[in-house]
Amino acid sequence: MTSKTPPVVLCFSGADPTGGAGIQADIETITSHGCIAASIITAATVQDTVDVMSFSPMPSDLIVEQARAILEDMPISMVKIGMVGSAEIAMAIHSILTDYPDIPVVYDPVFSTETNALLSTEDLVDTVRTLLLPLTTVLTPNIFEIHALSPGSDTPTAAAMGLLESDVEYILLTGTHGKTPDVVHTLFSNNREMEVFHNERLPHKYHGSGCTLASSIAAHMALGQDVLGAVRNGLEYTHNALKNAYRVGMGQYHPNRCFWIKNK
Repeated sequence: MTSKTPPVVLCFSGADPTGGAGIQADIETITSHGCIAASIITAATVQDTVDVMSFSPMPSDLIVEQARAILEDMPISMVKIGMVGSAEIAMAIHSILTDYPDIPVVYDPVFSTETNALLSTEDLVDTVRTLLLPLTTVLTPNIFEIHALSPGSDTPTAAAMGLLESDVEYILLTGTHGKTPDVVHTLFSNNREMEVFHNERLPHKYHGSGCTLASSIAAHMALGQDVLGAVRNGLEYTHNALKNAYRVGMGQYHPNRCFWIKNK
């Protein structure tokens, strides 16, 4: 008897040698949901659990060749984008996705690290705004990322409303960098605030929480959930991964994306 093939999520992201974030976080998260993670590395990084020292974007033509080889062979249910690395790679991803308009896209716009080390340029942010946002189903920015994408906006809410006009269908504005007692996440769509989610604010700094959340949302959508359900379940999964996090090195905590194994 042949078992049913799990859904496949195609991921574009940077490689993190610590295993905490980037493509490693995508693969762990998506696999833990019972899906397959097909992965395209956009950049090699030099980092530890404290900070990113440097990064080197991959050649954009290599990104295109890898992605097209996968898309022409495997049935892709979702695309998840994280660190892009360069404007040229953003253009390459755009050229790929425009040929597959029916595949939903979850995009976590990674422009800097927790310690404000830059992983982008102004040229990249402009290219993302122009080419990738119109192809995005769910955008998952934090407060800093949404202001980078909408620099003229007075508030994060105004920024989200403005970005919805660029054809992004849903924006989940994450609240981990806010000053509220608990963490407040807000989902926007159709020019309105659709739903607000609250999580306990945890005591540590975490490496790869945004990657985990976006990948979890993508996996839940690949499994057939609507956006609201995928966001709700993705937030719950990520919160549990952070609650069960462990400190591997001298810096940030790693989310335990297989927390459910320990809890069985």
